[in-house]
Amino acid sequence: MVSILKRGLAIIILLVIGYWLAQGLSGVPFGQDKMLVGQYYLNHVKQQTGAVNAVTAVVVNYRGFDTLGEVTVLFIASTGVGALLWGKNRKRTARTEGSVVLTTGTRLLVPFVILFGAYIFIHGHLTPGGGFPGGATIATAFLLLYMAFTMYEIPYKAFEKTEGIVGMGYVVVGLIGLAIGGYFLFDWIWQTWGWGHNNIGRLFSGGFIPVIYTIIGIKVGTELSGIIDNMLKEEVKE
Repeated sequence: MVSILKRGLAIIILLVIGYWLAQGLSGVPFGQDKMLVGQYYLNHVKQQTGAVNAVTAVVVNYRGFDTLGEVTVLFIASTGVGALLWGKNRKRTARTEGSVVLTTGTRLLVPFVILFGAYIFIHGHLTPGGGFPGGATIATAFLLLYMAFTMYEIPYKAFEKTEGIVGMGYVVVGLIGLAIGGYFLFDWIWQTWGWGHNNIGRLFSGGFIPVIYTIIGIKVGTELSGIIDNMLKEEVKE
């Protein structure tokens, strides 16, 4: 009897949700473009932000406060991993290093992987990419080092300080915009100083978008590297 009631309740809920969705979609005329907000961004992104890449302009400029929330979520995840492992004596216990191919390849590729990650977030306002993929790319370089070399460990304290500094930098840039323009992450570099107005499509353009993406890239890279460090170490029983 209970199972029948549960199924009946589930069916009723699905019917209500389906009716609600159908009512919402029925208000959209078939074949007509109703993407008014998206079209506004496409029409005004260069004039208002100086960025060629509309997607990154939306992520960092138009909805920059939401991006702060995403960075905060990643910070909380990193803090959670550290909290779970807090107070335990942990270190790397691997006995054998990677093969000659892996170790040699790592030595050759790590500088280029880090450089490519930096390129991704520095050029986020011009090409596909940005702080999150750039930071993740940098973290893969440190993952390679962990895979190739048994005794390698990141400078955890330095990474932790760097992460805190760039995190505060994001907030400071946003608060400057609040003080100057009246809302958080107001692009004071582009709107007030006019820096980069004659360089649209070049590296030195996009207002504060390259600055924000550099901050996000470094923060994501250090946080993910810290998570890798915590996850690959094992508890040592004394």
